[in-house]
Amino acid sequence: MSRQDIPSSFFIRPVFLSLTIGVPFCLYKILFGIQCIRAAGIYSQFLFWYAGWVLILWAGADMMMNLTRAGFDLIGKADLIEFCTLAQIGRGMNASLIFLSLDTLITFTIICLALWSGWIVYLTQIESYLWYTATTLNLISLSLVSLWTEIRRKIG
Repeated sequence: MSRQDIPSSFFIRPVFLSLTIGVPFCLYKILFGIQCIRAAGIYSQFLFWYAGWVLILWAGADMMMNLTRAGFDLIGKADLIEFCTLAQIGRGMNASLIFLSLDTLITFTIICLALWSGWIVYLTQIESYLWYTATTLNLISLSLVSLWTEIRRKIG
């Protein structure tokens, strides 16, 4: 079996990437935004309230872009829109992957802030399940992509 015999991987298609990376990243941002809004009341800090709503609105826009990108992929028009607002901005500068990577860095930072601040324990049960789902999708998809990449490397 040669590399040419292997069909194009589902694991690199926008529908897979959107649903296993993009949407979970949006969930992390939304949940941290909710945590920031709650912290604003606890610590009487308006800045937390503002940051929380910025995160929620930003994540909402990114969620719509990811779902749209997944839908476009399913109908064969995958690259009409980027996965997120930052990548869309980067597209105008011919640097969408750099901006997508920046979005990833910001999201991982948000995950770390949620964990290290201790705010993670204040998620409701439903919010916790959303966090667990996002984490599971991210980790399993990363493993599948790594496995698929290694299989393709060994075969080709």
